Amino acid sequence: MIGIPRVKERIASSAEEPIAQTDRILPVETLTVTPVNRYSVSRTYTGEIASLRASELGFERSGQLVEVLVDEGNVVETGAPLARLDIRNLQTQRQQLLAEKARANAQLAELQAGARSEDIAAAAAAVRDLEEQLRLQQVQRSRRESLYTQGAISREELDEFSFGEGALQARLDQSRSQLQELQNGTRPEQVMAQQALVQQLDATIADLDVTIAKSTLRAPFTGVISTKQVDEGTVVGAGQSVIRLLESATPEARVGMPISAIDQLNIGDEKTVYLGERSYSATVSSILPEVDAQTRTQTVVLALESAAASQANSGQTVRLNLQESIPTEGMWLPTEALTQGIRGLWTSYVLVPEENADGERYTVQPQSVEILYQDSDRVLVRGTLQPNDVVVASGPHRLVPGQLVTPAQ
Repeated sequence: MIGIPRVKERIASSAEEPIAQTDRILPVETLTVTPVNRYSVSRTYTGEIASLRASELGFERSGQLVEVLVDEGNVVETGAPLARLDIRNLQTQRQQLLAEKARANAQLAELQAGARSEDIAAAAAAVRDLEEQLRLQQVQRSRRESLYTQGAISREELDEFSFGEGALQARLDQSRSQLQELQNGTRPEQVMAQQALVQQLDATIADLDVTIAKSTLRAPFTGVISTKQVDEGTVVGAGQSVIRLLESATPEARVGMPISAIDQLNIGDEKTVYLGERSYSATVSSILPEVDAQTRTQTVVLALESAAASQANSGQTVRLNLQESIPTEGMWLPTEALTQGIRGLWTSYVLVPEENADGERYTVQPQSVEILYQDSDRVLVRGTLQPNDVVVASGPHRLVPGQLVTPAQ
């Protein structure tokens, strides 16, 4: 039982003192016991400083490095430009794509507007012209047939006019079809195809813009430039390290704690942690939900104050002290109020008033108690003691059951 060796030491140190006789009224120090339903225990949990981020930064494409904007030791913010590649060829490609897009948009506008009235009028005139030519050819063929019947012309001359009429009919059909197409306007399929071409050019330009944007290397997080790997003019490959960046964020401590202790913590609680012999303020930033299968603990993440940044190193041991409240029914007594009993129990003496003694004389009665917890020079006990009992606070080894005592003034 916790605290029993210390109680035994206190009893042994005074074991040689003589026991008083029952007929002698002894003055004794007293106290009134009060029940409690919980007590606090100071516990220390160990953890370590979490590793901060460190990144080797490079470009996603190869190219010539034309500008390095930072030096070693510089502090940079998230998104700050660090270095740039040559993008002149990309800019030329972009101008070419913009020109192709302008032409495609012009063609799309023409298709959506349909044929011009002038083109329709010209096509209609061509149809009328061919119709007149065809009628003339038909009249001439009719005359040639009459002459052929009379034997005035040969069969060859008649065939020439017959085939000429067929050719004109074919040309007329073609012109009528073209006129009808102009009058009906552009087909929806043609408009949709041209729109798709414009969208394709937009996507190509957007992809090129992404490549141009990625030609500028930017800081993924706030930190300090640790190393500059290459200088201007160097041709770097895709993924090659150009700059090493170390995070300069507030250090975090990760501490494993049992679930019973976790229940007493809340996000935002202010706690004190120790790095070596120095103490720092820390805030509970998160409680990880996973429970370690071996240690049965959860991890608490604490953000340390900025003053700890220069002292905290990744992997360094950190200590967290907590006052844990444990629900237990009992009463507090000084260790000097106990004497060793039987069967592993302890004895305290309760004052019982004598009849007609006007509160000046009492007898002592033993009460058996069990020690639950020891805190320095006091112990938490439970047993046959009752709330508000008046107990001898020190020197119980001088007493025997029924001893006459009086409270010390």
